[in-house]
Amino acid sequence: MKLLTLAACTTAVVSASFAAATHAATLDDVKAKGAVTCGVSQGLPGFSNPDSEGNWSGLDVDTCRAVAAAVFGDASAAEFKPLSAKTRFTALTSGEIDMLPRNTTETLSRDAQHGDFVGINYYDGQGFMVRKDLGVTSAKELAGAAVCTNTGTTTELNVADYFRSNGMDYTVVAFEKADEVVAAYDAGRCDVYTTDQSGIAAQRTKLADPSAHIILPEIISKEPLGPMVRHGDNQWADIVKWSLNCMINAEEAGITSANVDEMKGSDNPDIKRLLGTEGDLGQLLGLPNDYCYNIVKQVGNYGESFERNVGPDTPLGLERGLNALWKDGGIMYAAPAR
Repeated sequence: MKLLTLAACTTAVVSASFAAATHAATLDDVKAKGAVTCGVSQGLPGFSNPDSEGNWSGLDVDTCRAVAAAVFGDASAAEFKPLSAKTRFTALTSGEIDMLPRNTTETLSRDAQHGDFVGINYYDGQGFMVRKDLGVTSAKELAGAAVCTNTGTTTELNVADYFRSNGMDYTVVAFEKADEVVAAYDAGRCDVYTTDQSGIAAQRTKLADPSAHIILPEIISKEPLGPMVRHGDNQWADIVKWSLNCMINAEEAGITSANVDEMKGSDNPDIKRLLGTEGDLGQLLGLPNDYCYNIVKQVGNYGESFERNVGPDTPLGLERGLNALWKDGGIMYAAPAR
């Protein structure tokens, strides 16, 4: 019996080690193919959206390019694979993509079943958009409404919870592709469009007459959005996490794409460690020590990315709000690089 138990334990250890090995070495795979492959949306302005020539831009795109800059010293060494909400997790777990920076809400079930969340690049919450001529000013007036949303998202469960807790009936009209949802709402097939507040701001820009629609005041959920990686490769998880942390810490330290070369000469020990002029923090990740310098130089800090993609001077017109740095009244906060 003891021998059998020992054999069983040995088999379990070997199996676990093999399973871990099959999911490890993402960095080696990425280097071998010469690019980071990122799962993104099928077109969400401000977060991940291609132009007419196929050039991608957005907050999530910048998260991917930051990792490319960290690994290759070249932010352009990034490939983008459009994915629906329904297929995004399968693409990650199967190895079709290296990371998923696709406006994805961190939840317990997703963390347990599909991969590891390694940071938050946008704090959001679910809301509702309606036509002005509907005469509705509050989500609590939506009893009997037809609600358009995406399949495979947290929005479906949130809507069900909200309407049930407020004793209201509703009909869900769901589609797999985001553009199908927007088209259905714009065509009048439903009364309400619901998704994350940032997504509503982005999708409203696609409507025939954006000014004819209003966003209701209620926020019915917490939607912390951030990049995911597969389970089982701690080094790759650390690389993605600290690439995002680099952008946040750089903003806090006042380091921008415009002044990063000058800041390399700083006597501030935190800045010296962050930009790799002192210490070997990059080597601990398997990266060059100046990985963060490359990110800021080529992509910018978090604030630059926010303002460029979703800020007040963009079509989305979003304020920093919760996404302001912690010292500026928000909750955007990164662990220190030391």
